[in-house]
Amino acid sequence: MNNFRKKILIDLDGVLNEYGKEKFDENYVPEIKNGAREFVEELNKDFDLYLFTSRNMLIASKWLIENKLDKFFKDVTNIKIPAFLHIDDRAVCFQGNYKKTFERIKNFSVYWK
Repeated sequence: MNNFRKKILIDLDGVLNEYGKEKFDENYVPEIKNGAREFVEELNKDFDLYLFTSRNMLIASKWLIENKLDKFFKDVTNIKIPAFLHIDDRAVCFQGNYKKTFERIKNFSVYWK
């Protein structure tokens, strides 16, 4: 039996929390986003999850523990480790066409603005 599970990197700010509603404070992580716990729990059934953040990793880890999400994550990292995919609110998916990618970059806006 193959126990290999694909890795998914999930961004913290704007994906799992209510980022963008307040002024950024590096020592304060906003409250958990509605539906995030269920989303992570469901993903964890089939994938190994890693929290990917540019925040202080101790602060991010503490946030996971406080929100009872720590059991679903293998680790917290600020390194882009090899993964099946990334879930982030600030990303453009390259689909093989530079011109279309450039247009998506020029017109990009995060969903919470």
